[in-house]
Amino acid sequence: MAAAPPALRRLLLFSLLLLASVAAAAEGEEEEEFTEELLLRPLPDRKALAHFHFRSSAPPSAAAGRHHHVFPKAIAQLVQQFHISELELSFTQGRWNYEQWGGYDPMSTNYAKPPGVELWAAFDLPLDEIDATWKNLTHTLSGLFCASINFLESSTAFSAPRWGFKLNEDNLRYGALPREAVCTENLTPWLKLLPCRDKAGIASLLYRPSIYKGYYHSQKLKLTSSQSFGIIIDQTLTVVLQPDNFRGQQLHSTDGQLQPSWSMKDLFNRKLSGKCRVSKSSRVFLEIEKDIVDKSGTEVSWTNELFVLSTAPDRVLKELNNMDAQSSSLYEYDVSNYNNDKPLDVGITWKLPLIWSCTPAPYHANRFLMGSGNERGSIALSFRSTNLHKQLFGNSNDCSIKAVVFQVVPWYVKVYYHSLQIFIDGNSKAISELVDKIHVTPSEDKHLPGTLEMLLRLPCSMESATLSLDFDKGFLHIDEYPPDANQGFDIPSALVTFPEFNSSRSYPETDTLSVSRLLQTFKEDGVVKSYTEVLLVPLTTPDFSMPYNVITFTCTVLALYFGSLLNALRRRIGEEERELKKAATKRGLIPLLIAKLRGKKVDPPPQGSSPTSLLSTKLLLKVVFVVVVAVSFHYLSNS
Repeated sequence: MAAAPPALRRLLLFSLLLLASVAAAAEGEEEEEFTEELLLRPLPDRKALAHFHFRSSAPPSAAAGRHHHVFPKAIAQLVQQFHISELELSFTQGRWNYEQWGGYDPMSTNYAKPPGVELWAAFDLPLDEIDATWKNLTHTLSGLFCASINFLESSTAFSAPRWGFKLNEDNLRYGALPREAVCTENLTPWLKLLPCRDKAGIASLLYRPSIYKGYYHSQKLKLTSSQSFGIIIDQTLTVVLQPDNFRGQQLHSTDGQLQPSWSMKDLFNRKLSGKCRVSKSSRVFLEIEKDIVDKSGTEVSWTNELFVLSTAPDRVLKELNNMDAQSSSLYEYDVSNYNNDKPLDVGITWKLPLIWSCTPAPYHANRFLMGSGNERGSIALSFRSTNLHKQLFGNSNDCSIKAVVFQVVPWYVKVYYHSLQIFIDGNSKAISELVDKIHVTPSEDKHLPGTLEMLLRLPCSMESATLSLDFDKGFLHIDEYPPDANQGFDIPSALVTFPEFNSSRSYPETDTLSVSRLLQTFKEDGVVKSYTEVLLVPLTTPDFSMPYNVITFTCTVLALYFGSLLNALRRRIGEEERELKKAATKRGLIPLLIAKLRGKKVDPPPQGSSPTSLLSTKLLLKVVFVVVVAVSFHYLSNS
């Protein structure tokens, strides 16, 4: 058999390579995934919670410049350049209400964030390169999300927690900007990371006026990277809104008041017309708390004596193998079944007044300042028991509950950690009785913030506890004050973690081919966490108007002095006299003619005063005035 000519062999080889590249590209396109989900939940205080969840994933790749079909290229470059293993960035406006909206569920544990900007990142780098990489990362994120994250580059703005925030190998850095404002400039670049942006799919519900008028708004980006599963990015947006439309008749009852009926049209001013074309799955969930389900008297029904849903759900999911304290039901809607002709408008209409409550955290944590004046003060952290342990573990009071406190304090708030005092139900207790573990990183002036990590063991029988720390207020250089220094200085929120309480929830999977990423995050072990308030500390501020006053007063005196002196030195007396005589002559012709016409007698001008004498007197008075002002200013400045 004759061998094929060389040209034919080259053509066959080229065709094989082309087919292999196309197959590899098609395989990569199938591996990259994007899912979108929305969770709606009525809240006890007549508000509604909306949680948007978008996940994009890219498989591991050895090539540095691979082509991405769905996954955002900017995030992939970020991971490769800075060697990030984990990263979380949140922009939050408002504070999560742990008493009304819950504190013992995956939503409050994973998506309730402190006001302002919070950023933490774990790096896969040697320890001596982490700080420099962190600084470059803050500048990159600042440009990517149009925010002031670059202020976290300073060593006074970030810390390196050991175990109080998240267990790590000293490769984690944490920073917060409590006063950072959140607006559409941050939401727009966040939406650009989605393959359909806000033009299609669930993201099309993000109507800006509706989103930013809510009581709570938090957008988050969480990134995880490894060589085994590649890069996964979770983009979430959590908002608490007040429904505008009160459909139905308002009922009055001693048992409660009628909850506002609402739908997606009422909350976002638009309906859902379909899914994003590249999304693997698109779902909407409506969550009903267990207290409501129990009071309805029916087994997980979407229409009952208490409420009715606007659209029949595709599936109903009941929480599995969980304690009664955190059970709930989910009504699932598949967005792929809806389009422009048949839009989806999920809503709930209440029939009867109802009162219910969300499960709180084991303790309500609050933080406040004590003391007065601009010299010293105290930081107090209080715990109030919610008796959750009685629902979970029985009425035994011999047990104890662990609580981890993590707090970062700026360097100009000089905390005396040896002044720690703990009060249980108003009685002072020894530190060794309640503190199992403590780690303190003292602050350094203009170099490092102070960090406190403390493990407490609180008795179950207590009703309240208070921790206090004394501090002195430092002095800043005038260049270190912000433009609104008289407003005060912010201390970031403290984080309280309860490691013995897990807020995970498990739901049955009805579709094994398309697993819900949102329900997967609910299954993950989530330790119950609570963020405290941001503290506003007033510091001694200089009189910023004093330099302005001195400059304006000095310039005014110098202008008067040199202006009058130059005027006196450059004036020509003879020429001015001639000009005055000409002006007097011109001014006298018209009155003389009028007097002649009227037949009146014209008196000659008086001879006693001359323009020269008047001019000399005025000049002398000006020179004397300037001299007096100059001498007075010289005397006052020297004294």
